[in-house]
Amino acid sequence: MGKHVIVGAGQVGAHLAGRLAEGGHDVTVVTRSGSGPDGVRKVAADVADQARLTEIAKGADTLYNCVNPRYHRWAQDWPPMASSFLGTAEATGAVLVTLSCLYGYGPVDGPMTEDLPLAATGTKGRVRVKMWQDALAAHQAGRARVTELRGSDYYGPGSTDQAYVGEERFVKPLLAGKRVPYFSDPSVPHAWTYLPDVAEALAIAGTDERAWGRAWHVPTGPAVSTLGFAERLCEIAGAPAPRVHEVPRPVFTAIGLFSPLMKELRETRYQFDRPYIVDSSAFESTFGMAPTPLDDALKTIIAAHRERTPAGN
Repeated sequence: MGKHVIVGAGQVGAHLAGRLAEGGHDVTVVTRSGSGPDGVRKVAADVADQARLTEIAKGADTLYNCVNPRYHRWAQDWPPMASSFLGTAEATGAVLVTLSCLYGYGPVDGPMTEDLPLAATGTKGRVRVKMWQDALAAHQAGRARVTELRGSDYYGPGSTDQAYVGEERFVKPLLAGKRVPYFSDPSVPHAWTYLPDVAEALAIAGTDERAWGRAWHVPTGPAVSTLGFAERLCEIAGAPAPRVHEVPRPVFTAIGLFSPLMKELRETRYQFDRPYIVDSSAFESTFGMAPTPLDDALKTIIAAHRERTPAGN
């Protein structure tokens, strides 16, 4: 079994740590506070401190970048962290597996594939493009072994309030029969990536050399509108018909005057104003992994919600 260092214990890092630990691997989780899931070694460190990260990753087979800075601080926080990750991979020989997003492509027409130009026009997209270009250059020069996995918006058990269809801001109120606000047209098809699938794909990429030296899309199911997602969720759960309402754009803009997060969401609003479709066939065919069917994922989400929610609440 291998030694794996996971930086970040959020909605992805926790799933990945559990997946690797169950497989018998030696797992260390690194966070600023030293928190993390049970059953793994937990270490407190500032990921931007390359000397410290290198010390922690010494002897590791794989180093996973699963961190996510505050949304409005990507331009400030990502560059030093990305430099530390890459420098650590070069110093230790650990494979660097970076969890990324689809922002690097910018607005596109049609399904997104990994060979599309990285033509991001927004700040956050350009930050992620630079991170990948630097990592790929190191790989091609023989200084490091790297790969990058890109997913769409997450959903699933353990999803945080940053997830558009996450448990707290979307699933919980809908199953309670409450009205849910949505900051775009809920009838537009959108790709959703299931959290356990993200963890599985990361684990594969970190242990299979066929993944190294290029970027991949995490196996992601067919695009479904937010309203369609909500309707299927409530139907499976036996809950009242969903009430999802679009927040008018002027209100969305006004909220951004007071909320740094909402202000930043303007840059990526394009993802929800027209169909957002992911083609993950390259990873699926290469590694034999298919995305979890939506109904199966929703049943797991509903079961997890009911386990945590006392009867009558």
